[in-house]
Amino acid sequence: MAKYKNEIKRSAVREIKKLPSDYMRKILFKISELAGNPRPKGCIKLTNEEKYRIRVGRYRILCEIKENILTITIVKVGYRKDAYN
Repeated sequence: MAKYKNEIKRSAVREIKKLPSDYMRKILFKISELAGNPRPKGCIKLTNEEKYRIRVGRYRILCEIKENILTITIVKVGYRKDAYN
């Protein structure tokens, strides 16, 4: 399987920096794993959008996967209630 390139939007970087340190490490580890497997177990496509959701405890990672250029863009990282707004 080809290796994907991870890109993180500036707004998502700011959201990651605000997280508690234990969740920050888990989320960064999960993001790094996406390069090898862009759709891990539990990854769900959001309805009416071209985004995918990945659960990390109470937090969610929202990303866009571009197959033609092998790129994963992290769009948003947030607490489960606030991630979809």
